[in-house]
Amino acid sequence: MFETSFTYMDINMKKVFLVIALLSSGCSSTQHTSGKQLTEQPVSNSSSHITTPNNFELSYSDTMKIIRGAAEAAPAGVKGNYTFKIKATGSKGTFVYLNTEVDYRDQRAVTVAIHPRIIHQLEKKYGSSPQDYFVNKSIKVIGEAQRIKINFRTPFGLSDRYYYQTHIIVTDMAQIEVLKPGSSLSAALSH
Repeated sequence: MFETSFTYMDINMKKVFLVIALLSSGCSSTQHTSGKQLTEQPVSNSSSHITTPNNFELSYSDTMKIIRGAAEAAPAGVKGNYTFKIKATGSKGTFVYLNTEVDYRDQRAVTVAIHPRIIHQLEKKYGSSPQDYFVNKSIKVIGEAQRIKINFRTPFGLSDRYYYQTHIIVTDMAQIEVLKPGSSLSAALSH
């Protein structure tokens, strides 16, 4: 009798630890935001637009179209030139992630994954870490948007529960450019 009650208590404790692990698994990467108020206003059609103080208009790629295209093309991706406003950044392992939404798990988010071999080059070019530099910057990215399966983690390893994110992996400096007022947008706007 005593052994049976111990087994039930042991199972209940495992359930409690599993729930805690699942709830905290989304907090496993750091995330940077500037705390500044965003000034762009989303437009209900295919992209959003902002006008800078110098009347420089920039059109952002429609993340929902990119996400749908990547899902339809899976496991392949969708190659293109994309223009994004980076709202948050994070890192996990050796990769740095630039996110189009403050919450990287937001279903509208597209993530630009910076490969470790160019992180030092970006730090040298911009004078700070990509996590700090790219927040609230407009960027052009040339690459392949792919649907990536993300498994939830538990204290016992990977769970069988998962969700999808859309990533564009940047492995070369030529794939990413910060857009500034007055820069050429002909390639950036062909999305």
